[in-house]
Amino acid sequence: MGTEGASESRNTEAVEDVAHLLVRCLGAEGVEYVFGIPGEENIRFVDALNGSGIRYILVRHEQAASFMAEIYGRLTGRAGVCSATLGPGAINLLLGTADAMTNSSPMVALAAQGSLRRVHKESHQVIDLVSMFVPVTQWSARIECPDAVPEMTRKAFKTAQSERPGAVFLAVPEDIEAERPAEPLAPLQIDAVHTDAPSPSQISRAAEVLAAARHPVVLAGHGAARAGATAALTRFAERLNIPVATTFHGKGVFPDDHPNALGAVGFMRHDYTNFGFDTADVLICVGYEIQEFDPAKINPNGDKRIIHVHRSPAEVDAHYPVAVGVQGDPSQALDALATALPDGLTYDFESNEKIRTLLDEELQYGRDNEAFPLVPQRVVADVRTALDRRDIVLADTGAGKMWMSRLYPTYEPDTCLVSNGLSTMGFALPGAIAAKLARPDRRVLAMMGDGSFLMNSQELETAVRERVPLVALVLVDQEYGLITWKMELEIGRHSHTRFTNPDLIAYAESFGARGYAIKAADQLLPVLRRALDDDAVSVIACPVDYSENLRLTDRLGSLHGPF
Repeated sequence: MGTEGASESRNTEAVEDVAHLLVRCLGAEGVEYVFGIPGEENIRFVDALNGSGIRYILVRHEQAASFMAEIYGRLTGRAGVCSATLGPGAINLLLGTADAMTNSSPMVALAAQGSLRRVHKESHQVIDLVSMFVPVTQWSARIECPDAVPEMTRKAFKTAQSERPGAVFLAVPEDIEAERPAEPLAPLQIDAVHTDAPSPSQISRAAEVLAAARHPVVLAGHGAARAGATAALTRFAERLNIPVATTFHGKGVFPDDHPNALGAVGFMRHDYTNFGFDTADVLICVGYEIQEFDPAKINPNGDKRIIHVHRSPAEVDAHYPVAVGVQGDPSQALDALATALPDGLTYDFESNEKIRTLLDEELQYGRDNEAFPLVPQRVVADVRTALDRRDIVLADTGAGKMWMSRLYPTYEPDTCLVSNGLSTMGFALPGAIAAKLARPDRRVLAMMGDGSFLMNSQELETAVRERVPLVALVLVDQEYGLITWKMELEIGRHSHTRFTNPDLIAYAESFGARGYAIKAADQLLPVLRRALDDDAVSVIACPVDYSENLRLTDRLGSLHGPF
């Protein structure tokens, strides 16, 4: 009996606890970073990360951790991972989890939970986290058995990284974290997912629709960017001489300096690029997802024929009547569709030149404008001049996002990042940290209003401590400017949108960052260049004059097409 007892003890010692097993499973999935804040109930997991090769990025708010995981996933295609304790810590992960879900970014959120013997009753810090995360995830579950860890971890990453990508939530009870499986376990093998070729019959039907078209337009969305469809889109547009517009999330998947580029759609009013859709009879929507923007803005009467090209079926919408769905890899689908069309078939479009001229004139207006505070067009023009084609800018939600999304020339996918699914504020600064970690060879600029900045400004300390160089450009108007804009448009007045700020330069410097105050229009570009070239964390406070907002919408309202 003594010998058997010794044998059992040795076997038990050879079996790692769930915390270490979970960390090994994360390593097998290729996880490089876990963003989070430790809690009493997940100390073993945090400790197990030491020496694992996975870098734990300690943040100052769990919401920021969730945004970091989202942006890391969006840029790499591999699920970003965030971690929190139970109760309030887990609840703070909700916003970034919902943002990742609606923005189709792969992410796995991990949270501690109370022990299984008390989760069924009212207990300290225990709420039903799994149910809470269900509406904002593709899968939400609780690990209730140590032996299930490899399977549940693999399922979490497989689900998050599927097409369409999204968020997954796993709760780890504190007693399960400390337990050991019945026998030694290993991470499961990762099954590679191969892109599917489109159905020949779908291609044939789509070719019939396109051959009968007179004025087709391509709309490339986030799914096209995720699929790396730039080369195929370019071949398709050049083969048929078709104009290509993008959604805000698709910016850069078709370069804005290509002659066939129409620009981006998604603004709250009928913008220049929308005129390219007014006379269209067929829309070839490549990787477009309805949550990116309302299709009623480009198909108000629901009378345009739509060819939906995506790895996943289209959502049902009265303004998105799909004539043909081509399901499969977008690049293969576009090449197959071009091949199936009659030789010599091309289209003649005229609106593109007028649209490009209007966009160019706005940017030139910004370059030449010396007004202070700066007009937003000047900010966009200077940011474009300061950044290289492959550098990354994150435009936080607000009036600045609208100007950047519609006006900022973008040449590669995922180089101008916005939140246009949930459109949340506060993601850009923490997201910039993750962007620099995911793409260390690129310079990263987080551009935001003063309202967005102070929602997660504490992450300046994270960036400084972790030595992650980035630049935060804060557009200062002491107002929730987008709401003011909307109120003035809709009801002719505004209220309850004004606030005050601390000394933003002193505030940045108190974290160990560098601070720059813009005091004239011609200062922004040289300061941007200096800060971007520094191996440091910098904050630029730039006063902006958003009286241009209403002038823009008035100007757009006076335009009449077709052109």
